Amino acid sequence: MTIVLTLAAMFALLLMRVPVAFALGGLGLAMLILGGFSPLMAPQAVLSTLDGFILLAVPLFLLMSNILLRAGVGNDLFAAVSAWVGHWPGGLAVATILSCGVFAAISGSSVATAATIGTVAIPEMINRGYNKRFVYGLLAAGGTLGILIPPSIPMIIYGFVTEESVISLFLAGIGPGIALLVFFIIFSMIYARMGGQELEPKKDWAERKRATIRALPSVVLAVLIISGIYSGAFTPTEAAAIGFAAALVITGPIMRVLTWDALKKAVFDSMATTVAIILIIAGAKVFGKAITLYRIPQDISVMITQGVDTELGFILIVTAVLLVMGLVFEALSMVLIMTPVLLPAALALGFDPIWFGVYMVIMVECALITPPVGLNLYVIQSVAKARLGEVARGVAPFLLLMFACAALLYVWHDLALYIPFKL
Repeated sequence: MTIVLTLAAMFALLLMRVPVAFALGGLGLAMLILGGFSPLMAPQAVLSTLDGFILLAVPLFLLMSNILLRAGVGNDLFAAVSAWVGHWPGGLAVATILSCGVFAAISGSSVATAATIGTVAIPEMINRGYNKRFVYGLLAAGGTLGILIPPSIPMIIYGFVTEESVISLFLAGIGPGIALLVFFIIFSMIYARMGGQELEPKKDWAERKRATIRALPSVVLAVLIISGIYSGAFTPTEAAAIGFAAALVITGPIMRVLTWDALKKAVFDSMATTVAIILIIAGAKVFGKAITLYRIPQDISVMITQGVDTELGFILIVTAVLLVMGLVFEALSMVLIMTPVLLPAALALGFDPIWFGVYMVIMVECALITPPVGLNLYVIQSVAKARLGEVARGVAPFLLLMFACAALLYVWHDLALYIPFKL
């Protein structure tokens, strides 16, 4: 009954349009008071949350990705990739997905990836005769690679909540990220071939060289961040700081494409997003403290483990719960709320916490492109000046591909675990 009442109260607050952070924090505080616990536990929980060193990576990665977005780095990146693969069947679609993958390896943000590449690729693909729905779906789904291909902000938050190694989570995201990238590319090539899409002329070596040189700083930045993290040269937080500084240098003195106005907008956008994220984390921490004292996660874990005796049954329940939660919660709220609830049951059934984190991120990816709260849908709608329904219908086949990737990950755990634990 406590679980039912808690969920009912949460959804009621959300339907009343109470912001997620205040709904979680307020509900958590009310539960503490009604349960006879000290309300001072709420500020203690918040203060213990905000001094986490790993959280510094979030605003720094956001600053870096917003600087790259405002400086128009996506133009050069898309042009370079198109120069090499544009003549393939569905070449522009393939170039779009590969550009999303490269930018995802820089930013850690799905919204920044969708906005940066979408601004360039959407008008280009539509002008070349690609179906609008396909284009919108491709960019919305391609943007989700930003939270699967490391570095990833949701993985940082998952590592913070579970106290698991963020670097191990990043390494575990590489295999599924590449698999999803390949799924999208194959589908795009088949779609273009069946739709009779004309092949683009092949670029000569001089054009490829010019385009590659223009995009080289972005690629160097991605290599710097990834190699630094995986070699142990610096932590994810240090990587975010170095990436931010490098983005300033690359877009400023080197490429001379970052203006003061663009920098100011990047700083303000990053600040607004960071404040929203921190408020959600603080509210979720208070809510998490309350439900822990009420033993709700333990009770749910016992209910699941007693009612489900197979790994597949548990994963199907997790998938259904996260997809339903994704209808009303955005990505970080899902990770913060559901990780303490689902992880104990996952551990009891023998799942590896690193693997489970990657599976959760894939489900969160699906939530990013499912209405009514799918942020990537709104990003593409804004960039393309399209109807939300049109964008939502376009993502349907890509959503199926993401489910296929999740199924592959379930069948083959080493898709995620081989790199962090076997090399």
